[in-house]
Amino acid sequence: MATRNVLTSIFHRVKSTAAAPITAAPQLISQNTPSINNDQPIINLENHKELFSSVSTPKLIKSSITLYMSSVEPMVDLGMWVMNSKMMETPILRDIILEGVEHSFFKHFCAGKDLKEAGETVGKLWDGAKIRAMLDYGLEHADDNESCDRNLEEFVRTIESTTQQPSSPVSFVVVKITAICPLSLLKRVSDLLRWEYKDKSLHLPWKLKTFQIFANSSPLYHTPTKPEPLTPQEEHDLESAYQRLSTICEKSLQANIPLLIDAEDTSIQPAIDYFTYSAAIKYSKDDGPLLYNTIQAYLADAKERLVIAKKAADEMGVSIGFKLVRGAYMSSEEKLASSLGVKSPIHGSIEGTHACYNQCASFMLQEIANGSGSVVLATHNLESGKMAATKASDIGIKKDNPNLQFAQLYGMAEALSFGLRNAGFRVSKYLPFGRVDQIIPYLLRRAEENRGLLSTSLLDRQLMR
Repeated sequence: MATRNVLTSIFHRVKSTAAAPITAAPQLISQNTPSINNDQPIINLENHKELFSSVSTPKLIKSSITLYMSSVEPMVDLGMWVMNSKMMETPILRDIILEGVEHSFFKHFCAGKDLKEAGETVGKLWDGAKIRAMLDYGLEHADDNESCDRNLEEFVRTIESTTQQPSSPVSFVVVKITAICPLSLLKRVSDLLRWEYKDKSLHLPWKLKTFQIFANSSPLYHTPTKPEPLTPQEEHDLESAYQRLSTICEKSLQANIPLLIDAEDTSIQPAIDYFTYSAAIKYSKDDGPLLYNTIQAYLADAKERLVIAKKAADEMGVSIGFKLVRGAYMSSEEKLASSLGVKSPIHGSIEGTHACYNQCASFMLQEIANGSGSVVLATHNLESGKMAATKASDIGIKKDNPNLQFAQLYGMAEALSFGLRNAGFRVSKYLPFGRVDQIIPYLLRRAEENRGLLSTSLLDRQLMR
């Protein structure tokens, strides 16, 4: 009875919040982003019934409750404290907590506990909403070669699963380099790449052909002194990691499914860029890129690095795509910079991040219009979505152009996803899957991130209501 009363109370809070005029959320967003011309809006959110026609009423109610709960800061703080506490070390309490997570946040933000359940979610998403899926096996960091080898098998299985249907609704498979290369080695490689950028005389015998990784504005404070060369064992482990990525690329070529390479924090991002760009050179193909690297627009050097990499790819005749995101490691980046007494690598304001994202999007859209670009615009920001959709139409990019795709996280920014879909653009949802205990770090980041996406969450809840 107590549980029922709590849920009833939450539902009434959701209902009262959703009852506000639907213009409230766009106003909140527009305070932080540049205004655009809405004389003839491409994304239409006015017909709420049509917008959510592919979602059942029970799911709308449950989604509204889950989004409301994840936007209440005390509730988020409590949940994060519980999942990081010693209670998770007690088997009985752990089982109770994981069961609660599974039937609430896990089911809302994740595709399932294994490939079978993920495949069912992919099918429902396509059959019901005509939205594609980006499959993401929910792994975080690997610590040793044995873990990397196991993770490789899961990535291969994920890729192979996309070939089970003649016309798969899976648009991408997501790959985390941190899952196939030990974190400590990625840090070592990043340090050496940074020092090589500082000292052009440094020779890295293991280094493969790649693009320029750093820009003049890139942070280099992670490596204050010259690092030691890789040991023979480290070089061997690096070669093993690259072979794992090569195996993934070859399987993807066979399955005709492109790969999205996830970004990480700046301490290891140089190594991830190195892996991605060197593989893109090796596996370049004429009918579209196999690999898409992720650019995080909250970093001050994002636009410069994007332009440098795109120019290098064009000069070498290499096909590569980019996924644009705002970023997910703000707290750790600012904490590290503060501890070292250096300037944060992140823009000084949310307006700066929005402006950078929109500039990067405009740059890539123009490249597509010129016939030499591919981009995934991963955004929950309504104004950025409108701006990109409007610009794409204005410069003659067809809405079904495979080189332009939009993406949102599963369970978030539903109004934007459905609005873009109804407008005729290619839209995908980012679908993580894996064991509940394995995917908790992902859920913690979503809960933390949703604080900053309150306006988008509010818009979804209002339109759902």
